Amino acid sequence: MPRRLIAWWTLPAGILAAGGQAPVSLWLLALAGFSLLALAHLRSPSPRAAALAGWRFGFGYFAAALLWIVEPFMVDAAHDGWMAPFALILLSGGLALFWALALYLARRVAPRGALAPALAFAAALTLSEALRGWIFTGFPWSLIGQNLIPSPILPLAALAGPHALSLALLLPAAAFGAALSRRQWRPALTGAALLAALLLLSPLARPLAPPAGPGAPIVRLVQPNAPQREKWDSEKSAMFFRRQLDYSSAAPTPDLIVWPETAIPYLLDQNPGLPAMLSRDANGAPLAVGINRSQDGRYYNSLAVIGPDATLVDLYDKHHLVPFGEYIPFGDLLAKLGITAFAAQTGHGFSAGPGPHLITIPGVGTALPLICYEAVFPRDIRNAPARPDLLLQITNDAWFGTFSGPYQHLAQARLRSVEQGLPMIRVANTGISALIAADGTVLDALPLGQAGYLDVALPSAAPATPYARHGDLPALLAAFLALALSAALAFMPRSAPGHKAIDHPDPQS
Repeated sequence: MPRRLIAWWTLPAGILAAGGQAPVSLWLLALAGFSLLALAHLRSPSPRAAALAGWRFGFGYFAAALLWIVEPFMVDAAHDGWMAPFALILLSGGLALFWALALYLARRVAPRGALAPALAFAAALTLSEALRGWIFTGFPWSLIGQNLIPSPILPLAALAGPHALSLALLLPAAAFGAALSRRQWRPALTGAALLAALLLLSPLARPLAPPAGPGAPIVRLVQPNAPQREKWDSEKSAMFFRRQLDYSSAAPTPDLIVWPETAIPYLLDQNPGLPAMLSRDANGAPLAVGINRSQDGRYYNSLAVIGPDATLVDLYDKHHLVPFGEYIPFGDLLAKLGITAFAAQTGHGFSAGPGPHLITIPGVGTALPLICYEAVFPRDIRNAPARPDLLLQITNDAWFGTFSGPYQHLAQARLRSVEQGLPMIRVANTGISALIAADGTVLDALPLGQAGYLDVALPSAAPATPYARHGDLPALLAAFLALALSAALAFMPRSAPGHKAIDHPDPQS
């Protein structure tokens, strides 16, 4: 195939690969797309050409997978709408640089050989995904491994986390790409055998998900369905607040009531009678509610736990804030230029809390609170001071629109449950509110765009998974060793006179 044609179809191949992400959720499309990227990498005549192929593919992938990023700009389209295309282009292009760097490195490390370039391809991309999830506070959304959430390979995350899923997708893709590049069946058979082994063996790692037993706590998930354009309207915000109170007062009284992120249109510290009012309408049931608060001139995006006696039992301040969404770096300076954080109330936005913090919920147990974006970071859960009984996510996914964002956010919540072997209570303003079992199964849910409440019996946690104990180290060590092995194989002397490695084809081909 002409090399120029290969170079340019990497962009649509990236769009194809994004079909593995929710809501399309066809993981075989991701496998096909990354196989085509592997082909482009193996046919690249130089590290620079490999990097360009990686960037084009990444741009197509992220532009399709992260299309929801334009939604926050459409809330006030007259003021912010002009920024939407620039945000999508800049974010997609910036994230694609990680994959460009990965393929450049892979081509440098393993420039020739039969196995080495394909192995380097999978290892370098996996390591670049780990870097993407960490640098500049990280953005691990639409990770390569997340394409396998709808597949039988998902339980592998309980063993070694999301980067093990990335390797599980990329290694077969590299083999299939090698088969296309060499026009031979042997690499394809290797890839098929590896894929079959993953499909057959991964379910054995599924965390034991004990069902809710007799006397299990009943938790009420309250979903007010307040569209972002209306959420802070002075007249409609009172209606949404009243709606949540009505849902909370409905009989029978549960053991816990959970409201979504920023559910209350008042500051906690400026309304001292608020806990008593909420407790009265909840018929004395404990509540976990999303609310903003201020302290010493700083604003916090918080979760407050109100006990049966109307006292403030616990308080958690979100610590992993969304850059340019909840805070603006150098915000005071940029505020003078008219650039402020979408969710913020001041030019510099919200302040970060001290870090992961377990909250005690009377009659339920200990929970690790995750406010919105925090659920996409596995490390925020691993850094908890102790293992909780459950994960508790409150979020306002109205910011993400109604197409892909809310579904992708839910998928990542499922992945967190699998990784840790913990059930999750997930409450979202506009949906999708859900009860997730310790094996990632969605046991019950309120659909997107529907107001209502859902009473669910909380299942038990599974034993701590290997990933909960060891984190990302095994998967990243495997990727690093694979990269080192590919370098060794690439420069190993050829053992047989007739041996022919797959160097790169003639530039004119």
